[in-house]
Amino acid sequence: MKKLLIFFIFISSVSFAQLPNYMTPEEQGIMNSYLISARSYTSPAAMMNPPASPVRASAEWEEIDGLMVAWAGYTNILREIVRAARLETQVYIICGSSCNSTDSTSIKSYLTSGGVPLSNIHFVYTGCNSVWARDYGQWNIYTNDVDSLLLIDWIYNRPRPLDDVVPQAIANVFSLPLYSMNQPPNDICNTGGNFMVDGFGTAFASNLIVNENDGNGPYAIAYPNHTIPEIDSLMSDFMGVTRYIKMTTLPYDGIHHIDMHMKLLDEETLLIGQYPASTADGPQIEANLQYILSNFNSVYGTPYKIVRIVMPPDASGNYPDQFGDYRTYTNSVFVNKTIIIPTYAQQYDTTALRIYSEALPGYTIKAIDCNSIISASGAVHCITKEIASSNPLLISHQPLSDTYDTVNPYQVDARIQHRSGIASAEIYYRTDTTQPYISVPMTQTINPIYWSGYIPAQPAGTRVYYYVHAMAVSGKQQVRPMPAPVGCWAFNVLNPTSVPENISEQITIHEIFPNPSHGITCIPVVSAWTMTADVSLHDITGRKIQNIFNGTLKRGDNKFFLNSMGMAPGVYMVVLTSDGLQKTSKLVIR
Repeated sequence: MKKLLIFFIFISSVSFAQLPNYMTPEEQGIMNSYLISARSYTSPAAMMNPPASPVRASAEWEEIDGLMVAWAGYTNILREIVRAARLETQVYIICGSSCNSTDSTSIKSYLTSGGVPLSNIHFVYTGCNSVWARDYGQWNIYTNDVDSLLLIDWIYNRPRPLDDVVPQAIANVFSLPLYSMNQPPNDICNTGGNFMVDGFGTAFASNLIVNENDGNGPYAIAYPNHTIPEIDSLMSDFMGVTRYIKMTTLPYDGIHHIDMHMKLLDEETLLIGQYPASTADGPQIEANLQYILSNFNSVYGTPYKIVRIVMPPDASGNYPDQFGDYRTYTNSVFVNKTIIIPTYAQQYDTTALRIYSEALPGYTIKAIDCNSIISASGAVHCITKEIASSNPLLISHQPLSDTYDTVNPYQVDARIQHRSGIASAEIYYRTDTTQPYISVPMTQTINPIYWSGYIPAQPAGTRVYYYVHAMAVSGKQQVRPMPAPVGCWAFNVLNPTSVPENISEQITIHEIFPNPSHGITCIPVVSAWTMTADVSLHDITGRKIQNIFNGTLKRGDNKFFLNSMGMAPGVYMVVLTSDGLQKTSKLVIR
């Protein structure tokens, strides 16, 4: 405790009033010293070795018992978050640095004066330096998929000592075990805004996770020193991450947190921020996305579904490459059957809200004006953190796609788990929204965590609406989608039609992006037929620098990737050769 007190005193000279999400110049000057002091202390209650049982990191759309916020600025936004969240779950407010009953009294007064009742609201007297609870807050994992809830604490990449001890305070409130990853050899520096999981072992991040853990960054003397395989191994042991997808950091996103431009809406759907062509981080976001689509499938073994949403300019019409604010709609948070979304200007908000409504039918959508906070590099997701359910009933199902089949029943498969076992499961379906749902039973397959049932065949032109319900042996019940029956999945039984082919009439290199490049770069090639081809990178003199691809092109779209990180800046040529044809395209590496 003496060492902890020393670094609290050491850091006290830094001003913590409404700190931004990025590190201030003053903080940069003390970061190394802070990390050295902070990493020498471990809470006596924290465990340093990974859990003995296999673990699973929960996804954000799963059931939660609470939502945490830190009362340290931007109180107008926090009040609206609390207003919406308390209707869905318990809200836990980390009081500010004064950390006493007087502090909570003023918060209560502010809430009630704005018409927010105090039911379902709790106060945690541990203090905090900043509002960015997503980044320093605890992470939720389960042993054996759905058994015991445990909490994980990473090294926080900001010199903010009160923030750094919040995970232990939450663990104390809920009487949950806390596993700390701040001591070698199990040390990891990570932030919640740069970590998204699908609930089944896949995690997404920017290369910030590598840059702050490979011993080569600006604070190398104090940050962890691990190879990428070591990082992956640690995240597997503590978080159950078996596939860690890492993307090139974005040129204009100073904090390099992926929640500023993407979000997982479910196990197979990625919400992706979209800039106008060749604007700001748009080219690198698109290259990262194409890298994912070309190399990884969802947990269901099928390609990810993509929902695009605008990245709007700031009030002056400027984007981040023009020193504009990093406005984003992807920085939203699930709170059981509600999703809370940042908004900025009606001309863009209307479309964004429609996209969310279509992607998440039945969810209550709460829009909160985030103009006052976005200049600090964050919005709703950045200032909230979930406390997962202590008694989860897990349901995972890949929604059925449209079909031409009017003869055979439609098989619905779901993964359903509860620690007490599953007593029963049903599909509820209907084809007329004015009529009640019809129930059909599901039965266990050979693998007891998987259940199947059948919706009867329907005539062409029918739209089928359905959801899954399950009851555990303990009596716990759950549905998926979570807002069911108000929200549900749907598919169409189509009339047979002939779809004309629409292919380029030649082999060509489409626009390379991002260009200029400084990391993962996508090279799209379109071919009118199946053929062998060679794609290579040449310098300005025509000398071949690197083989990119040699093999068989499929008919239609093909995407190849080049990592230009570490390559000499300059002008290069991408050369495509096939059957005597040669096409070239210029690539600038910066």
